Amino acid sequence: MAGSDHLDVERELKHLPLETATLLGTANTSRIVSRWLIGILLVLVAIMFLPWQQNVQGMGFVTALSPADRPQQLQSRIDGRIEAWYVGEGQFVKKGDSIVRISEIKEEYLNPNVLPLTVAQQEAKQEAIGEKLNKAAALATQIEQLEQQRELKLQQTRNKVLQYQAELRQVVLEDSVARDQLRRRERLFRDSLGLVSVNDMQSFQVKAQQTAAKLVEKQQMLAITETDLSSIPAEYGEKISKSRSDRAATLAEVSEGRSEVAKLQDKVGSLTLRSSFYVIEAPQDGYVVRATRAGPGVIVKVGEPIVSVQPARPQKAVELYVKPMDVALLKPGRHVRVFFDGWPALQFSGWPQVAVGTFGAIVAVIDQFPSADGRFRVLLVQDTTHDEPWPAQLRLGTGAEGWAMLDKVTVGWEIWRQLNGFPLSIKASDAPPGDLVAGDSEAKGAAGKSGSSGAGGSK
Repeated sequence: MAGSDHLDVERELKHLPLETATLLGTANTSRIVSRWLIGILLVLVAIMFLPWQQNVQGMGFVTALSPADRPQQLQSRIDGRIEAWYVGEGQFVKKGDSIVRISEIKEEYLNPNVLPLTVAQQEAKQEAIGEKLNKAAALATQIEQLEQQRELKLQQTRNKVLQYQAELRQVVLEDSVARDQLRRRERLFRDSLGLVSVNDMQSFQVKAQQTAAKLVEKQQMLAITETDLSSIPAEYGEKISKSRSDRAATLAEVSEGRSEVAKLQDKVGSLTLRSSFYVIEAPQDGYVVRATRAGPGVIVKVGEPIVSVQPARPQKAVELYVKPMDVALLKPGRHVRVFFDGWPALQFSGWPQVAVGTFGAIVAVIDQFPSADGRFRVLLVQDTTHDEPWPAQLRLGTGAEGWAMLDKVTVGWEIWRQLNGFPLSIKASDAPPGDLVAGDSEAKGAAGKSGSSGAGGSK
């Protein structure tokens, strides 16, 4: 029964004018799906043979090419207290303009007259040194005079010795004559009675005694003079030694004074230089970006940043960071495409000809060693010869992304390379010299080998 009912229903449905039933009976869904799959497969195969330009990508930000053009933090060079601000944040300042003034907090510098007082001490000590030098010069003159007096005294005493020696010889001769005359008179007095009187005899005796006494006197005077002659060097030597000792002591005081003057000069120089630290000035034309300390009245430590200044006209560059395996493929002078945050861009890394909103750049600097995260820093400058200049509204710190274009391959090869982790392929002529990347001849040879192997892989 059930089978006959089912046949009756199908027979009646065939005679009814139902379009849906007709479609359900004639649709061939498996054929349509297979055609779609074949079409998609053909499109994918065709895409695999499309040209694809390999590239080295990197993320970074806008910076200044010269370190002098990058934001600078102005630091306090002394411990002090902020007294006054002369500018506000965002204000333009010229080189040498005062930004903030700091006062002293150290006890030894609190006296505002410490510098003039130290200068006065230096001048007084310099005058004292001048007086001591005059004293030393006077002592030197005194020493010369004492030496001259010694020589003169020695010469005079020597002359006296010679004089007394001559007089002594004369007296010795006179004494000999007197003694001889006395002996002859005594002999005559004894032999010839009455021929020589007693008075004559006595007169010769007195003369002989006087001559003997005179001889003794001359001998004593000669001995005294010789003693004086021998004592003169010791007498003047003591005076000269004392003068020399006084002069040496005076010169020692001069040396000590000069040492103190040098210390005072150093202190004066330090105080003068320190006084220039009270006012922090703009190192170059720029804008006050940020004040890290409020005030007045805030205490700051030495070396503590107070305010940041952005130079007015920095030469902008892009600081990109690339992987170590890719940095060997770059070299200074290679062209790069970059886009910046805030500037709409449509970028196809493999098809640069359809890129929109990107700007041209040239590799300027490649670091010789990696950064903390293991990537290498690359600095790019704008390429105005082949492309439009970078936007004038770019600010330092704006995010950027760049692509350095390398060899052309197929899409299939690029997918296969990335799935297997193969290195990028470049032309042998595009291989950078090793000294521009690694800095030595060994790296140069290694770069040449990698370039040639990469080119072979491309083929």
